[in-house]
Amino acid sequence: MTRPSELQSLIGHEVGVSKWFEVDQARIDAFAKITEDGQFIHVDPEAARATPFGGTIAHGFLTLSLASAMSYDAVKPLEGVVMGVNYGFDKLRFLAPVPAGSKVRGRFKLLSAEDKGGGRWLLKHELTIEIDGADKPALIAEWLGMQVVGG
Repeated sequence: MTRPSELQSLIGHEVGVSKWFEVDQARIDAFAKITEDGQFIHVDPEAARATPFGGTIAHGFLTLSLASAMSYDAVKPLEGVVMGVNYGFDKLRFLAPVPAGSKVRGRFKLLSAEDKGGGRWLLKHELTIEIDGADKPALIAEWLGMQVVGG
């Protein structure tokens, strides 16, 4: 747990790195089904081999959707937190495709912490999702989250 009084000293520092998450074809296929995004570069390995990707790749939004699990794994919640709410993104860029069978993990750096009153803290993290063995990350984002601390 992180005390709200410690937040200012953490700004500009990495506050967590998640475990690796596998992005296999079964996960990609399940995401395609639930989101109704069956573009061939995600779900047809034979056709995808003929593209510059050389095989199927994860949806960018699939990679992004793993951010919550990565955060739960890597970032300590505030002491006394009763609820956390996804507040959106200030910036989001997809930088490299995630080939099927890859592993990804999240790195979190605290960019800002704003006391909104009433026990509400608006936290902005720089999230970098790395691909195991790759030179470029899959994505970089500025992610906003509201944590509510009970009184």
